[in-house]
Amino acid sequence: MPGSKALILMFDVSLFLHHNSAQVWALASEKLTTLEIGYIPSETVTEMLNPTLGPHELPNHIQPSILSSIQKLGLSVDYITDAMYGKLKHLSLVRRQEFIVTYFRRVNDVGVLFMADKCANMESIYLGGFCRVTDTGFKTILHSCSRLYKLRVSQGTQLTDLVFHDITATSLTLTHVSLIFCNLLTNHAVMNLVFNKDIRVLDLRNCKNLGDEALRAISTLSELKTLLLDGSDISDVGLSYLRRGVIGSLVRLSIRRCKRLTDKCISALFDGSCNMELRELDLSNIPNLSDNGILLLAKSRVPFSELRMRCCPLIGDTAVIALASMQVDEGIWHGSSLRLLDLCDCGRITELAFHWLKKPYFPRLRWLGVRGSVNRDLVDALARNRPYLHVECHGEELEAD
Repeated sequence: MPGSKALILMFDVSLFLHHNSAQVWALASEKLTTLEIGYIPSETVTEMLNPTLGPHELPNHIQPSILSSIQKLGLSVDYITDAMYGKLKHLSLVRRQEFIVTYFRRVNDVGVLFMADKCANMESIYLGGFCRVTDTGFKTILHSCSRLYKLRVSQGTQLTDLVFHDITATSLTLTHVSLIFCNLLTNHAVMNLVFNKDIRVLDLRNCKNLGDEALRAISTLSELKTLLLDGSDISDVGLSYLRRGVIGSLVRLSIRRCKRLTDKCISALFDGSCNMELRELDLSNIPNLSDNGILLLAKSRVPFSELRMRCCPLIGDTAVIALASMQVDEGIWHGSSLRLLDLCDCGRITELAFHWLKKPYFPRLRWLGVRGSVNRDLVDALARNRPYLHVECHGEELEAD
């Protein structure tokens, strides 16, 4: 298909006879750089990347392996083998966590050492569920993969501050860092990590030992666009450090499940002193956040497009009225700029709030989350009033997609 940029096929890989699989994959163009497949047996992957067919069994124009050109490979396999590495630039090895917390229990530091030796050209690495890998393994990745710019680790149960202790000795220029459910990390890890001043995305969700000193360090990252701090031990005072530094550049901020925060966190972040790029804010599951905090938020006139406040027991009708009355001028648009509003399980939402969710309020709203004691008739009436509004009332997370 000359000129094609992307081709998406949907078929059952298992339908191919095993002895024919190498021939099928060998037909792939030598210009193919990205390949994403659903479930595929590991034997088929091995045959695909390292076919046993000799040159006399393949036409002259067919390459014996597509490994030489593939840069990104996405697979769901039953076993991971050495044949799946090679010259890839992007690697993601993640143990699925949808239904139960599971780990790669057979992989330790030795396995990571071998991998790092073969993957020196890696630019992006995502490792999830490697419970036996310690600081030694993770440090090897940082010191061996000099081109690495995106590092993601989830469920790093043995990852500690020592991994980043001498990060300044590397030549890394990290722009995306994600450390999720790494509960041994403390403020010291972040204080060393921020020596990478080009970080644009910092995801520290569920690192429960991170506190205000981590925020003080993060405030020096002038290029930061996304900051996710769900479940950390930060306070209202700590958030005020962001206002002195990165708040003007942030586009997305999540402080979900930060239990120490109160209404004062809003005034700590938003004082109207600078133009803000912030468009997505997640305030969900903050038990001490009330309508008073949302009143302060509305007065800031920041043109949010997405606001999540699910599971906040003190949020009620007053918050919805304040947001509906919020005046934001953006060219031809006037009024609330919100496209997504999640009020699922907010404890004080009543029928009054639904009046303010109808037209002409929230002129750009497309996704709304509500649940709890909400009357189904109210939801149906709202759907008739706003046919293009997607209303989720079963508790699912909203995604503006």
